[in-house]
Amino acid sequence: MTLKPLPFDPARLNGLSERLIRSHWENNYGGAMKALAVVKKQLGEALANKDTPPFVYNDLKREHLLRTGSVVLHELYFENLGGSGNADVGARQVLAEAFGAFDTWETEFRRIGAGLGGGSGWVLLGWNLHTDQIENYWLWDHMHGAASTLPLLVMDMYEHSYQMDFGAAAAKYIDAFFQNIRWETVLERLERAQQYKDASR
Repeated sequence: MTLKPLPFDPARLNGLSERLIRSHWENNYGGAMKALAVVKKQLGEALANKDTPPFVYNDLKREHLLRTGSVVLHELYFENLGGSGNADVGARQVLAEAFGAFDTWETEFRRIGAGLGGGSGWVLLGWNLHTDQIENYWLWDHMHGAASTLPLLVMDMYEHSYQMDFGAAAAKYIDAFFQNIRWETVLERLERAQQYKDASR
């Protein structure tokens, strides 16, 4: 398993320092990737050992779920950064249809993030394929997410994602995040979700 390179120049983000982004990518995302590799190795060894108690194996599977979630969410997070932050007409229309108004979507997304400030978690805009709705979701950690949901936009609210630049001022980080959203990525994910939905009918 190898780290995905940052899809943008971290020195050119608006309001998020290169030092913060590189530390986040290398230490937190990189750490999750290394931990996942270790857990997978341990799972193989534990499965091959017929004396491994089920509760011990399940502890490893919990770590497997946690580390996989961390790797995936971090990759999605970095992929939706590096843009101008300006949502185009297409994105605004989609979110206005889903939430009644684009500003309503943004208000809720920001509020969920503010509620996670000082703790841990993620904010996720996703298309729920079961309910066929685009909604914002609160994720307490890497293991919790809405079932049957394809992520469209992901914001990391763990303190490591902002403390180096903003200390405890999570609201300032949320402002900076919005200034760097790559809406092209959001629309690409939306298009793939639509294709997946159409193919499953």
